Amino acid sequence: MVDVICFLCKEENLADPFKALEASISQILLEAPPLSVRHLEPNSSLLQALDYILDGTQNLVIPIESYATRNSRKKFLGKPAPFSSTLHNGREYCWITQEDVVRFILNSIGVFSPIPTFTIESLNMIDHDIMTVHYDEPASSALALISRSLVEQTSVAVIDENNRLIGEISPSTLAFCDETVAAAITTLSAGDLLAYIDCCGPSEELVQLVRTRLEGKNLEAMLDLLEEYSLSSSSSSSASSSCSSDDESAPIKYGGSGRYSPARRSEAIVCYPWSSLVAVMIQALAHRVSCVWVAEADHTLVGIVTFEGMLKVFRSIAGGIK
Repeated sequence: MVDVICFLCKEENLADPFKALEASISQILLEAPPLSVRHLEPNSSLLQALDYILDGTQNLVIPIESYATRNSRKKFLGKPAPFSSTLHNGREYCWITQEDVVRFILNSIGVFSPIPTFTIESLNMIDHDIMTVHYDEPASSALALISRSLVEQTSVAVIDENNRLIGEISPSTLAFCDETVAAAITTLSAGDLLAYIDCCGPSEELVQLVRTRLEGKNLEAMLDLLEEYSLSSSSSSSASSSCSSDDESAPIKYGGSGRYSPARRSEAIVCYPWSSLVAVMIQALAHRVSCVWVAEADHTLVGIVTFEGMLKVFRSIAGGIK
């Protein structure tokens, strides 16, 4: 979805988004950075998986037992399997991500003692090569950074004039938006975009601001796309509310989209240089993020800690364990 959004934000596609949406998928694939997927056998070791991940692999695909067998096991256990899977040519495959590996290691954290109690600063885990955009800068100026963050499984930090962290533009948040967010990226500042993609949805004033600026840029086709989705979303929301208005557990929906999302916000998750490795692991897993921003006590941004950085530490330790 992030690739589609970035494709629509190209200048030539903004003028005619409906035509762009009819483009061949191959056009997006040629422009999108590659996302690495590698197949592993079930008897592969965790060390092998770590080596592939640290070599740039984002998803490990592993064949598991037959679909019928696994369904029987699920029914017997009475609960869903703790991983994502897909069925292909009669065989089921499990998808393992960096988050899955980090979660597994956390469950066996005692094996690595006392390293997990060390600070991220002492372990040299803080990556200072971070992507930032100023709060008042056009959101469109961050498009290249958004594409890069998708590949590196990080986010783009939105900062103020004092380099203090305001929020983040995360691919995982954008993935719950629809095509119309391209209109917001084209017309809003980075700071306003944070409010637009927040899980509570944009305010009517913010949506109207997008409309006004689209008119000012003579992007009538993009305005038509925005209006079309707004009408579709309104009718969908009315039908949904009539069925579940009393359900307090109903998922939150973006104001400009028909997609449902979990409570994922544009707020940035922050730790400190003196935070321990295990504390940052728990923080990242609890918030379902692949990276945690590192700030000083005055909120000045200094770097980032990623799942990849965590796995590098454990891989170096595991190399010496027999």
